[in-house]
Order: sequence, then C-alpha cells, then structure tokens
Amino acid sequence: MRISWVVLMFSFSKPQSIARAVTRTCLFKFGMVLGFAFTLVLPMQANPLEYHAASSANGKKLVLIASDHEYRAEETIPALARILAKHHGFNCTVLFGLNKEGKIKAGASNVPGLEALADADGLVIFTRFLALPPDQMKHIDAYLNRAGPVVGLRTSTHGFNYPKGREDDPFYKYHFRYEGEDYWGGFGHQVLGQSWVGHYGKNHRQSTRISVIPEKASHPILKGVKDVHVHAGGYNAEPVGDWNILTMAQPLMTMKPDGAPDPEKPPMASEWTRTYVGTDGQTGRVFTSLYGASEDILNPGYRRMIINGIYWSVGLENQIVANSDISLIGPYKPNTFANGREAKGIRPSDYEGFETQIPANHNTAKTE
Repeated sequence: MRISWVVLMFSFSKPQSIARAVTRTCLFKFGMVLGFAFTLVLPMQANPLEYHAASSANGKKLVLIASDHEYRAEETIPALARILAKHHGFNCTVLFGLNKEGKIKAGASNVPGLEALADADGLVIFTRFLALPPDQMKHIDAYLNRAGPVVGLRTSTHGFNYPKGREDDPFYKYHFRYEGEDYWGGFGHQVLGQSWVGHYGKNHRQSTRISVIPEKASHPILKGVKDVHVHAGGYNAEPVGDWNILTMAQPLMTMKPDGAPDPEKPPMASEWTRTYVGTDGQTGRVFTSLYGASEDILNPGYRRMIINGIYWSVGLENQIVANSDISLIGPYKPNTFANGREAKGIRPSDYEGFETQIPANHNTAKTE
C-alpha cells in the first residue's frame, strides 16, 4: 500500500497519471488475489508424478495408483515406476491419494489425475478401502470396461469399500463386499480373482518365503526369479478354476530369509495370472500378487517378478530378460509398514526426477 500512495502523490498534478497508477495498483492487487486463489486450488491437482522413459522407449504408458493405509504403497509405487521408466522404457504416470493440501495421504479417497487412464496401456494398482468420488472413479470404470491390463498388489483385493449411505453410488459394484449377482465380490473378485480373505501370517513377526511352482518355472513372469523373501506376513488365498498359480508362499517363524517354516501353515498361493472380460467382450490380462509392501521390493527376486508381471500384462512377454536391470533408482530407504505410519508432509513433486529420496522423510508419527 505504501508504494501505491507514493505513486499517487508523485503524480497528483497529472490526472491521467493518477488514472494509470490506480489501474496498475488495482491490477497488481487483483493479480495477487488471483495468484493466492490459484495456490489454494493447485495442490488438489498435485498429481500426476511423471517418469518418462529414460532408456529405449517401448511405446507403453503405465498408470500406477498408490493409496493404501498400511503397506506403504506410496513408497513401493514410485520406486517401481522409476525402475520401469529408466531401465525398461515405460512412460509412467504415478497417482497418489492426496489430502486437501495436496500432500500424500495413505489411503485417501482422493486420487486426482485418473483421466490419465484414457490412453494407458497398463494399470498397476495398490489401494485399500477407497471410496472415490464418481468423477474420479468413472475413469477406472472406463478403463476396466475396455479390459485394460491390470497388475494388482496386496490390499488391492479389497481396494474399494463404500460406506453406508453410498449404496446409490454409480460405482458401488466395485465394493469388496458387493453381493449383487452382476458383479459379485467387487473389483477384487471380478478383476484380480479374489476379494479380501484374511491374514495367514503375522506381520512383523512372520516373514514370508515365496517359491516358484516347479511346473510353472517356464512362465515368462518367472524368468530370472529366485530367492524371494518378503517382509509382509502371509495373506490367505482361495484359488478358483481360472487362476494360473505361479508361486506358493510359506509363512516363516522369523523375519529372516532362512527362518523355519511355520509348521501349522502349509504353503499358500501367492501370485497368479488370469483374464477378465470388458463390456464389449474384450479380454484383459491380470497379474495378482498378495505382497508388495515397501520393504518387500528390497528383495531382488520379488522386485523382478513384479517387473516381469507388468511386462506380461501388457503383452511384452517376449521382451522379458532373465538378467535385465531391476536395480533401484536413487536412494530408497522404506519406512516400516504400519497403519497410519506413512511419512508426513510429502507432495508428489518431492519425488520428481530419478535421484530424490524415497520416502522423502521418516516422519511417521501418527497424527490425531
């Protein structure tokens, strides 16, 4: 204001100058207000995070969605996207669950940017209990209607959960407990092959050893896959006839790779492929893994299996190489997974480029 008055006083004897000064002052103030309003709106559109193919591009675009409450999808997903872009030539669009400030919020039912699915060649989803607004969910629905390829991790078997009062939502059928005959079991059952069944091992007390089924060793997804050990406790699986089961998971008595098997828990199916059908009869490929926590992808064998599964899902199985580079890009120091213990105050832009640290901090204290 002081500058504005100085201008006016200096130009007092010239009415035209006064008019110009007032106009400039008003425009300046309007610009400030508009800029402030823009900053209030912009964070809600903080997605997407883009990783462009840094090696020989393969022509495929992937959309990767991260919003679960517990297993640190918001760390797993950008780490995988970097590998896929830099080492394997995929163009990757990463979409996080965000809070009202545009910061990453684990399990948030707000995932702006899903319109990116319109021209996506593949989807990698790691969500839990989301109830997205219809203007966001419609993009996932359209993608599934055209039978786009899907890779689903861990809690995505129960990726959607609509609360009471949302029964009239146009996309309620994706609810993991949907009982209608038209889409029984929701997204998990109809696309990934299984809805939520339950835990089979104890998190943080029992790790899991994953073994290739010998008869399936020649499957492209299993090329180069060995010595798979993950931190996440076992999940139950209830196989149905259309699963092509590739691996079995054995809960261990410790968190060590050489831990003794739990004598009361025999191996359980853990990774499989299947197909699903879109609205016009198209067939889409699906690869499901019951694991994928942020600490799980520290294991090279597991990491390779997921990368291979993404290749297979989009029809590039002929390009899978047993010794391809699946090394992590940039500093990756995952937080121990726990409900509500995501790193706080992080925006998608904090993960731009290939050298920023994932996660951006280790401030995992729960907030009220």
